[in-house]
Amino acid sequence: MRNGIIAAGNWIVDQVKLIDAWPERGMLANILEEYRGTGGAPFNVLVDLAKLQSGLPLYAAGMIGRDPDGDFILEVLAQNGIDIRHMTRTAEQSTSITQVMTEAGSGVRTFFHSRGANALLDLEHLTGLETSAKIFHLGYLLLLDKLDGPDPQYGVKAARLLHRLREEGYRTSVDVVSEASDRFRRIVIPCLPYIDYLIVNEIEAGASVGYPLRDSDRQIVPAKLAAAAQTLLDSGVNQLVAVHFPEGAYAIPKGGRGVFVPSFEMESAAIKGTVGAGDAFCAAMLFGIHQDWPLFDTVRLANANARFCLTDATSTGGAVPLGVIREYLRTARPRPFEALFDKNQ
Repeated sequence: MRNGIIAAGNWIVDQVKLIDAWPERGMLANILEEYRGTGGAPFNVLVDLAKLQSGLPLYAAGMIGRDPDGDFILEVLAQNGIDIRHMTRTAEQSTSITQVMTEAGSGVRTFFHSRGANALLDLEHLTGLETSAKIFHLGYLLLLDKLDGPDPQYGVKAARLLHRLREEGYRTSVDVVSEASDRFRRIVIPCLPYIDYLIVNEIEAGASVGYPLRDSDRQIVPAKLAAAAQTLLDSGVNQLVAVHFPEGAYAIPKGGRGVFVPSFEMESAAIKGTVGAGDAFCAAMLFGIHQDWPLFDTVRLANANARFCLTDATSTGGAVPLGVIREYLRTARPRPFEALFDKNQ
């Protein structure tokens, strides 16, 4: 019986700078604090899952450099009890890094990214994985040069990989990166028939279907949100689409009814940064899915996990055990947000 989660894709060391304000071009901003932390979907998701202390077996797969940043990644994985046998090291490229500029007060972050060793990750590095994990999570599409590349049969290599993994018995989960480009439909759409769980934010979902999910006043449009999630299911996603955004999250299973769950109240002073919140949401979603929790409870847990992420400037520094989240949920107050969807809709 399969058990556990393996995550692969972008392995990144985040170098986080807390700045007083975003400067105009050519002007100066002050760095108030600096941190080094986890970055990239597999790194963040696995560490968040480990900090839940659920006991699930966790496995890492990907490409890192033979350098101090690569050493840091392996040290953090070992400290969290995550299996590293499928991590590959290379001397051809340095470990990927992201300079994260986080504005004090708002928590808004801006990224300056170096692809590094992640650009070399290809099909052969993720073939013949020796795990009994139930779920394989890949992130981020659009930021993996080789796997985003063309395939004569599948459209893109990532689709071939996901098909192969499903044939090997894994359930597949995918996240994509937010970027301003026209690549979503070319790279994401061919992968959908080989994805069981697609977990993305509202920007990524909108780019994948070809229209924004917010109106001119930056408000979520419920009809567009539901339509986009359904379109992604109709385009091939096999089991579930979940779309998260600051106001909450919407998830819909194949052939089932969607649920909207609002996020939780939080004072702005308590927000230290928003980096990693999407991965925290994803980690808790994968846990609930793995454990066959009801969908509403799974999304609520995911929203709460994302909320704890906001309390730290790094991607995983705010992660807490499952017991702490459950205690928080006993008295947690949802955001005073208009009910876009009845929870049983």
